Amino acid sequence: MDFNSLRKEISSNNSSVKELINDIFAKIDHKDPEINSYICTTKDNAIAQAENIDKLIQNKEDLPPLAGMPIAIKDNICTKGVATTCASKMLKSFVAPYESTASSKLWSSGGICLGKTNLDEFAMGSSTETSLFGVTSNPWDINRVPGGSSGGSAASVAAGFCAAAIGSDTGGSIRQPASFCGVVGLKPTYGRVSRWGLVAFASSLDQIGPITNTVSDAAEILYSISGKDPFDSTCLDKPVPNYLTDLNKSINGLKIGIIKECFEHPGLNPEVKESVLSGVDRFQALGAEIIEVECPRFNDGIATYYVIAPSEASANLARYDGVKYGYRSNEGSNLIDMTSKSRAEGFGDEVQRRILIGTYALSAGYSDAYYKKAQKVRTLIRKDFDYAFKKVDVLLTPTCPTTAFLKGDFVNDPLSMYLSDLLTVPANLAGLPAISIPCGFDTKGLPIGMQLIGNVLEEDRILNAANIFEIDAQVIKNRPLF
Repeated sequence: MDFNSLRKEISSNNSSVKELINDIFAKIDHKDPEINSYICTTKDNAIAQAENIDKLIQNKEDLPPLAGMPIAIKDNICTKGVATTCASKMLKSFVAPYESTASSKLWSSGGICLGKTNLDEFAMGSSTETSLFGVTSNPWDINRVPGGSSGGSAASVAAGFCAAAIGSDTGGSIRQPASFCGVVGLKPTYGRVSRWGLVAFASSLDQIGPITNTVSDAAEILYSISGKDPFDSTCLDKPVPNYLTDLNKSINGLKIGIIKECFEHPGLNPEVKESVLSGVDRFQALGAEIIEVECPRFNDGIATYYVIAPSEASANLARYDGVKYGYRSNEGSNLIDMTSKSRAEGFGDEVQRRILIGTYALSAGYSDAYYKKAQKVRTLIRKDFDYAFKKVDVLLTPTCPTTAFLKGDFVNDPLSMYLSDLLTVPANLAGLPAISIPCGFDTKGLPIGMQLIGNVLEEDRILNAANIFEIDAQVIKNRPLF
């Protein structure tokens, strides 16, 4: 289910937008209990939106660019009048009083909201197994995880429960589940898309982006949600190009850098490595120049990230104290006791673990040894990227070291779980745009993702390269039948 096929259905008068939306909800009602990609759906509102689009079509009025496109929203992004839970007991009953900038732009562009998708609690995880609302399954193999934390968003797209979904990416939470689910996932440049209405995890790393079936759909979504926002001081005041017009350009002579450290890492699955290197060969056949580059600090990214991100999380999540909003414990004889019990009961194990790590890293006597040192390494990682981009136009890596793993494999082994983000976190630390696209399958038939990283605000370049590869390789010809 991609935008072009839906538009053909609508323009040919085979189906009204309302009929298409009803068909999708019928599919969700019948099949999603097995996948558990949605926390809630917004059927009544979606049908009303669809009827409005149908009226525009009947009256032969101009249509907004995303008219009738069914889109799901990760449940850590605020949607006015609809619960925004972050898959946590802490916010189980929270209904956002305002709309996020990103989602507001989608609805203004004619997109239709189908509902809110499942995630790891407060976006802290790589498997969508820590949600209050249960584990999400991978449509390619329901015994396996879809990745995380935007696992519900990726699974809903892969299963055909929406045409596109919006996720958030702090250390790979769009790209890793996109890789596991065989779809396209794009993390924009930090500041390209407003974070207003995104529930904060790590404010210097978080970014909203699309998960889609095709690169061109990702380009459309990115164009719709990008741009300056007065509500977000970190949002860049830079012109937004029409990313669709930059697709299908020749990549003859494009310099693609193969990051040596990624392909030499002992944790990289041989099947993943072989598939991605086959993708490199395809790029070369398409006219790209392949250059091996070194980023000596690349593999230090995971340790750096798991100091900085928990530190920022410990500060951001301090607001959940059971006083103004969110879960409040019925126990506690005084304010301090009530706050302590509310946080202990309202946060899950993984969230508590990261809060404790972050609090320790920021504590007196340790901040220099951990947090400040991590920030220095972050600078070195960015410098490695700057040096690499003097030689090449785009960098290429596997998206993840492995394909989708079985549910429960790492539930009691958080360190192994964290290594799923090994190849994605450096782009977040450096604030760079990165996209994951399917490039093959392992012997179990599970999708493998390839990551392209661009320089600051060069989404157009990685989108074009990804699109050329997608069209030539035709990796995903058939999706799981749900």
